[in-house]
Amino acid sequence: MEKEEQVTLAFRGLVDKLVWLNKFKMEDQLRGYKPSEVHCVEAIMKNSDPNVTRLAESLYMTKGAISKLTKKLIEKKLIESYQKPANKKEVYFKLTDKGKSVYQIHEDLHKEFQERDKEMFAQITDEQLDKILKFVDQYNNHLDAEIKKQGLEIG
Repeated sequence: MEKEEQVTLAFRGLVDKLVWLNKFKMEDQLRGYKPSEVHCVEAIMKNSDPNVTRLAESLYMTKGAISKLTKKLIEKKLIESYQKPANKKEVYFKLTDKGKSVYQIHEDLHKEFQERDKEMFAQITDEQLDKILKFVDQYNNHLDAEIKKQGLEIG
């Protein structure tokens, strides 16, 4: 097996394990919410002036999927839509108190998972982390270029 394939499989395995390990606690504490809903809440909290286009780009989803998702979040009273006085055409989103609560639970769980993994990361030098981050950044840029080359627009 080529090293490139080993790296790809190792990344996939790592992500799969993280998702599986975190899944049970996430599902328990965020019962009634789908992962896509929770990630949309997170994106609304972390993006400035979140609208359908920005959310589609940040979540790697189509605008149509974001429109459906935000309608569900409005129905669940997690978000509200609003318009700016200067731009009545564009619709933006903000979290309600209930949405902020869901966001906080999600953030607290991520902190708990980071704490769980802290011991492992303590064994890695800053130099090793820098190399890993450089590789991940380069690979990310490569995938962005492939997306663009194939004409696959996000959003």
